Amino acid sequence: MFKFLVLIIGLAAIQLSYGSEYQVDKSAKNQVKFISDAPMEDFEGVTDKIDGYFISDGIDKLVGSEFYFEVDLNTVKTGIGLRDRHMREDYLHTDKHRFTNIKGKITEARKISDTEYDITVQAKKFIHGVSKDITIQGKIYKVAEGFKIKAAYTVKLPDYNIEVPKFMFMRISEDIKLELDFIVKKVK
Repeated sequence: MFKFLVLIIGLAAIQLSYGSEYQVDKSAKNQVKFISDAPMEDFEGVTDKIDGYFISDGIDKLVGSEFYFEVDLNTVKTGIGLRDRHMREDYLHTDKHRFTNIKGKITEARKISDTEYDITVQAKKFIHGVSKDITIQGKIYKVAEGFKIKAAYTVKLPDYNIEVPKFMFMRISEDIKLELDFIVKKVK
């Protein structure tokens, strides 16, 4: 009985040292947006198919919190089916590189209110078979069952070996802005 009690206490201590796990709430109104803003051709690609986890000790202990999130690039819609197909087949090569992901830690958190923090994260961004270190500014909000996470940052397509699409004499921007807005809820 003593060994069993020691085991239970040990497992509880391990769980406490790792913080609480939160997963993307797939029933929430989540959105990932890819924005190309070029002089001749502006467009947005949108999906709600984000998945992943966030491990944290709570809203007042965000620094050191870890995360991993991924998006299925086959689900991104721009509003024009032909453009979607060309984007997937000719530029993103989703037959080989279906998912993009980001993995990292919160390195800074500045309290705005009891439920809102400005955050800085250090992460690895993976797209098209290439991984790059990036720093992102964002916001995290305490909500009923977890957190709302919002961030916006820019990736350069050539940094990830993605050819900048050209359509006749038009060229889209090599800088693609990513906007993330989603909810993670505590795993029970």
